[in-house]
Amino acid sequence: MKKEPFPVSNIRRFLEPGPIVLVGSHWKGRDNLMTLGWHVVLEFSPSLVGLMISSGNHTFEMVRQSKECTINVPTLPLIDKVVGIGNCSGADTDKFEKFELTRADSREVEAPSVGECHANLECRLVEDKLVPSLNFFVFEVVAARAAPRPKYPKTFHYYGEGKFMTAGPVVDRSRLFKPSMLL
Repeated sequence: MKKEPFPVSNIRRFLEPGPIVLVGSHWKGRDNLMTLGWHVVLEFSPSLVGLMISSGNHTFEMVRQSKECTINVPTLPLIDKVVGIGNCSGADTDKFEKFELTRADSREVEAPSVGECHANLECRLVEDKLVPSLNFFVFEVVAARAAPRPKYPKTFHYYGEGKFMTAGPVVDRSRLFKPSMLL
């Protein structure tokens, strides 16, 4: 396979870890949502998730102060709203109102969940040592809710430069899976 030089600033096209999510936050009586693609599952039990939230985002300080958030997994019908959320600031916009999204109560945290999203994960901050240097927060998922169908929803993933790909067909290799692979 022949290779050509590739701009280092665009490598996210190959490595973007998972679906675009909406991060819900609550601080001092205000709610916010932000669009986020920089996240990673760190551990299964307890369920730990890492989020890179740029210090320039309004959500950064809200999450830093409240020490909690929700991670909401949208599906393809919400893509235009998700892009719109990413293109405005919660400092001067109520994104739930502007994008006509349902502000759903969470059960374990004050941060709101998004009713239209396929899954809602409620998270508490467990590690912030990398926040000063990398803006990297580690959360424990303390509660989760998901729609029972479809089992594998059509999520979307960011390539960069305003381009997305959608989750494709499920490829089943469960016959090859060994539970010990997780240890």
